[in-house]
Amino acid sequence: MRQIVFDPLFPWPVVAALAALVILPCLFAALRGLPGWWLRTLAAVVLAIALADPSLQTEEREPLSDILLIAVDDSASQRLSDRAEQTEGALADLLEQAEADGLATRVTRVPDGEGDAGTEVAAALSELLAEVPRDRVAGAVIISDGRVHDADAMPDLPAPLHLVQTGRSEDWDRRLIVSNAPAFAILDEEFTITLRVEDQGNVPDDMPAEADIELAIDGGQPRAYRIPVGQDLQLPVALDHGGLNVIEFRLPEAPGELTTRNNAAVIQINGVRDRLRVLLVSGEPHPGQRTWRNLLKADASVDLVHFTILRPPGKQDGVPVTELSLIAFPTRELFSDKIDEFDLIIFDRYQRRGILPSIYLDNVRQYVEQGGALLVAAGPDFASADSIFRSPLSSIMPAAPTAIVIDEPFAPGIPELGEKHPVTEALPDDYGLDGEPWGRWFRQIQLQAGPDAEVVMTGVEDEPLLVLDRVKAGRVALLGSDHVWLWDRGYEGGGPQAELLRRLAHWLMGEPELEEEALIASALGQEITVTRRTLGDAPGAVTITAPDGTETSLDLEEETPGRFTARMIGDEQGLYRLAEGDREAVIGLGPAAPREFVETIATDTVLAAAIEARDGGSVAVEDGFPDLRPVREGRQAAGRGWLGWTPREAYLTTDVRLLSLVPAWLFLAFAAALTVAAWLREGRR
Repeated sequence: MRQIVFDPLFPWPVVAALAALVILPCLFAALRGLPGWWLRTLAAVVLAIALADPSLQTEEREPLSDILLIAVDDSASQRLSDRAEQTEGALADLLEQAEADGLATRVTRVPDGEGDAGTEVAAALSELLAEVPRDRVAGAVIISDGRVHDADAMPDLPAPLHLVQTGRSEDWDRRLIVSNAPAFAILDEEFTITLRVEDQGNVPDDMPAEADIELAIDGGQPRAYRIPVGQDLQLPVALDHGGLNVIEFRLPEAPGELTTRNNAAVIQINGVRDRLRVLLVSGEPHPGQRTWRNLLKADASVDLVHFTILRPPGKQDGVPVTELSLIAFPTRELFSDKIDEFDLIIFDRYQRRGILPSIYLDNVRQYVEQGGALLVAAGPDFASADSIFRSPLSSIMPAAPTAIVIDEPFAPGIPELGEKHPVTEALPDDYGLDGEPWGRWFRQIQLQAGPDAEVVMTGVEDEPLLVLDRVKAGRVALLGSDHVWLWDRGYEGGGPQAELLRRLAHWLMGEPELEEEALIASALGQEITVTRRTLGDAPGAVTITAPDGTETSLDLEEETPGRFTARMIGDEQGLYRLAEGDREAVIGLGPAAPREFVETIATDTVLAAAIEARDGGSVAVEDGFPDLRPVREGRQAAGRGWLGWTPREAYLTTDVRLLSLVPAWLFLAFAAALTVAAWLREGRR
C-alpha cells in the first residue's frame, strides 16, 4: 500500500514557527502593496514544504484471518437426552465451515460453575475475548441449550453474537419445588412446608393432574402422599428428635420426562426443644443439692420443678409427714396427671418415706418404659432398707445396691467402655492436682450392674460408679455417689461436672449426638466427613450412594476409641446416602436439584436480549446445522437457517519504506529562483 506522508526535518512546532517568521513579513509587504510580495510568499511556502519533507510511504501488509469465538456448553444439563451428540455435531459443522471461509476459531468449553453457579458462558467468552485482538473478532457462537446463568454479564463484543440451541421441541420435564421451609423447628410441634410440583415444556396430554410424592426423614421409611400438579401444597410435618433432621421429598419418575435430578428436594432442619421440663426431687438437705439446682437453673431453656424434703431422715418426733410442709406436696398432679409432660426426672438422694406411694413410683416406671428419662443420684439412702430400689423402680434400675457404703477417697476413672461411650469419652482432664486428672470423691455406694447395663465410670477398685441402661423406649442412669458436688466446689482442682451432667441429661433424652451406635455424616463445602460411633468392634466399610446412583466404598479409620472416621469429596451436589451394616444416614451437598437441573427445557429467551443487542440470531440444531455467511458491519447478521460473521480485514504490516517526493536541492533551487524573481521585480519598480 502506498500513500503520501510528511516526514518533517524538525518537529512540527519548529516548522510552524519558522514558516510564521517568513510568511508574516510577506503579509506585511502585501498590505503595503509592495511589488513582488507574492513571489516572496511562494518562496516561503516552498521552504516550508521542504522542511515538512513530503514522502511516499510504501507498506508491505500481510492479511490476517478473522476469528470466530465458539463457547461450547458442557454443563450437566447438556448431558440430558441427546444434547451431547447435538453439541458435538454442531461444533464439527461450525469448524468445517469456518475453515472453508478462512476463519480462525477459538473454542472454549464451559463446565458447571464452582459451587452451584450454573453455566457461566459470559465469563468464558470474556476470557476468550481478552486473549485475541478485538479488531480480528468476526463473531461469537454459543452452542448450548440456552440455560445460561450469567447472561446479564455478556461482554461487549465487536461482532455478532449467535446461539446454536440444542434440545428437542418435544422435551418435557417435571420438577419439585420447596418454596418455604424453616431452618429450626420445635420438637413434636407441627410446622408447614410449602411444596409445588410443576411441569415444563411439551407436557403429554395424557399426564394426570395429580402426582405421587414420598417423604422420608433421616433416610427412614418413606410416607406417600398425592398432591395436585401446578398448585402450592401446605404439608404439615413434626420432628421427633433434636439435632439435624434431614427431610427428603421425592417424585417418582414420570414416563418420558427429561430427567429425575430435579424430582427430589432435601431440607435440613435443626430440631430444638421449646422448653426442657425437669422434675428434681431431693430426699434430704445435703451439700450437693445446690449443685443440681444451680446447674439446671443456669440454663434459661430449662423449666425446673424442684421439691426438697427438709426433715432429716433420722428425726423421729411423731409428727405426720403430711403436716411437715407449708403447702401440700402435689404428688398426684406431678406423678399421675402431668408426669408425661416432663423430659427428665431426677431423684437426688431420695428414699421411701411414705411421701410417694408405690403407685406413683410405678407411674415413674411406666413413664420410663414409654420413653421417659430417669436419673438417680444415690447416696447412703440407696444402700438402706428404705432405698427406692426396693420399690416398683427396681425393675428399671441399671444396677442393684449391695448395702455396702464405701467411705474412702478415690478419683473417678473411665473404663474401656467409658472411653468409647459418648457420655464420658474425652472428658476434659485438666482439673486435678498433683498429676491427677480430677479431684477426689469420698463416698461411693457399692453397686452390682445388670447384665445389659453400661458401666461408663468407675470408682474404688474399679467398682461401678456411673451405670446407664435402656429400658424399652426409655433410659435410666444411676450415679453411685453423692459427692459430685466436690467437683463443682473445685476441691483438689475439681472436675468436669457441668460437661458430664450435660452429656448425661442429653443422652437420657435421646439426643442424636450422644447415641452410642450411630452413623453420622457432615459436610463442609464438597467434603463429606463420615463418623461411625460404636461400643463394639471396628465397623465395616461405609457404602456411599451418590445422587446419580453410583456407589463408593469408604474404609473407616479409628480416630479415638469407639469413633471411626473417613472423608471424601462429593463430585456432585444432591443427596448422598450412607449405609454401614444396619445403620443408615443421609447428607445433602448443596441443593438436591443443582441449578443446572432447576429448569431443563431448552430455550432461547434467556439469551434473547444479549443476542438482539449484538445483531445476532438463534437457530435450533434439530432444524439442521446453520450456514455461515459474511455480512457487512451494521447489517442484520442472522436469518432463516444461517448465521453471519463480519469481515474485519485486519492485517499485519511487515515492511515500511519512505522515499522523498522532491529532492531537497530542487526545493532550495526553486525557492532561490522565486526569491531572485521577487528582487528583480522590486528593482524594476
